[in-house]
Amino acid sequence: MADKSSERTVLGSRFLGILLEKRKNGTFGEILSDWKWILQYSKRYRRSVAVYAFFGILSTSLSLLSAVAGKYTIDIITGYQTSKLALVLAVMIGSAFLSLGLSSLTSYVCTRISLRITTDIQAEIFSSVLDANWTAVNRFSSGDLLNRFQNDISVVSSNAISWLPDIGIGVYSFLATFFVIWHYDHVMALLALVSAPFLLFSSRRILGKLHRYNRELKKISSDLTTCEAEAFYNLDTVKSMGLTERFGAEFRSRQEVFRKASLDCSMFTIRARAVLSLLGSAVQMTAFCYCLYLLWSGKIVYGTMTLFLSQGSRLSSTFQKLVSTVPAFLTSSVSAHRIRELQELEKEPHLGCGDLSEEDKTHGLSVCAEDLHFSYSEHEIFSDVCFRANPGEIVALIGPSGEGKTTMLRLLLGLISPDRGSMYLKTGDGRKLPANADLRACFSYVPQGNTMLSGTIAENLRMGKADASDEELEQALRLACAWEFVSQLPEGMNSSMGERGRGFSEGQAQRIAIARAIVRNAPILLLDEATSALDADTEKQVLQNIMFRNPAQTCIVTTHRPSVLHLCSRAFLIRAGALQELSGDEVVRAAENIAAV
Repeated sequence: MADKSSERTVLGSRFLGILLEKRKNGTFGEILSDWKWILQYSKRYRRSVAVYAFFGILSTSLSLLSAVAGKYTIDIITGYQTSKLALVLAVMIGSAFLSLGLSSLTSYVCTRISLRITTDIQAEIFSSVLDANWTAVNRFSSGDLLNRFQNDISVVSSNAISWLPDIGIGVYSFLATFFVIWHYDHVMALLALVSAPFLLFSSRRILGKLHRYNRELKKISSDLTTCEAEAFYNLDTVKSMGLTERFGAEFRSRQEVFRKASLDCSMFTIRARAVLSLLGSAVQMTAFCYCLYLLWSGKIVYGTMTLFLSQGSRLSSTFQKLVSTVPAFLTSSVSAHRIRELQELEKEPHLGCGDLSEEDKTHGLSVCAEDLHFSYSEHEIFSDVCFRANPGEIVALIGPSGEGKTTMLRLLLGLISPDRGSMYLKTGDGRKLPANADLRACFSYVPQGNTMLSGTIAENLRMGKADASDEELEQALRLACAWEFVSQLPEGMNSSMGERGRGFSEGQAQRIAIARAIVRNAPILLLDEATSALDADTEKQVLQNIMFRNPAQTCIVTTHRPSVLHLCSRAFLIRAGALQELSGDEVVRAAENIAAV
């Protein structure tokens, strides 16, 4: 992390100092590259962005016109020149209303484009993440992915529209306001010009400390949210282990920390606003005194004095807005860089399905591995492994936890690729198709754990086949031994399931997950501890139903249960990076060893 004490400030802004430092050390090019990426989205809506900029400049011009008309209105009233009063009032009121209308229209245009850019980026990044290499995606935590997907994209989308136009509008507003004041009095214009950076210099330290307060408050708020989420996500564990009071006390403790931090931040904000208000009042008082002198000496009239005071304040405000675009520039580049990291993730291999036909799928496919080597972060999982599962077989992968059973299934699915050797599907006529993303259409997969989504049972089942009929769903539920309890529900297959199958037992959720795989009706079925919550009789019936329905289906199961092994054609033991096929007697002994454990 950079040493804060070494950071330069330019025009009272640390962010300007950062920009110049990055230009010196050569990293400024990265920022420009990130902004080039942002501006590609701006170009898609360049007409709307141009309209936004035009409305902004027009709104600023009308505000100045209203201010000048207000000056003449006061001059007319104080000078009793009532003949032009109606015209000047009409100009002042009309320009004020038009400015307000344009401002509202500009906000609408900005919001509309921002939403479209947000959805565009989100759709592209969502697709990029889904199509990214499994190992590459898993380097990011789910919280980090969501933060980039939501917060960073929101920052980029808003600045993609407004950053450049806001600079143009700000420069125009600053120059126009300055020259309006200059037209009436040079000294007053220079006084207003100097007061702008003075206020910025004075407020910099206060705003910096306020930023640190807010950053710390967000961290504490995140800790509190984490405590809430973990308690709700693991509610069953919390309740079953009698941890409700402990979690309640922990939550109250974090609430107290958050309360104190909020109060400290609030008190500092109040004091900071008071100080800034005093500084602003001092600047305004100086300008007011000078205006009184001009008025007393007869150099200006009341209307001009009002114009000076209002537009002098506007000049300071516009200057601060211009300088504030620098942190927005840096923040957007950081967010863009974080999003680009997701967009540029290594993609999954798409090698196609070759000339695989429906007839090939009907006759069945073999799953094969030859001389396969695979490591996770230099930790060897498989070394010189060979494996084969044929149509009509139930093949078991067994072994201690953490030895690579699930990893083998990921290799089969093409989620990860072997370091050496090959993993492929083999057709009945001997053609070899390397495992890749496109071949996943040949697999039905039931992973470990509860994989149900919130929605109806039917909606969950149709994840396997979107156009499946009710008859197909019912048949799948019967084969998975789930129809008996589903048919007893008030709304049957249209009954709702909570998140992660809430409202159903683990065994019921597992059977619905198996039914979902059956609906897919792929030539290869992968069951990763998918029957662990079923009793032995139900487990046996489910596996027999699956193979009876499609005798040519290749079924691969990972299991710790001896009851499954008795149903398998063959079994492979995974241990210490090796894959050993077990003979009939060895399968029995393995089953007995598992049962003993």
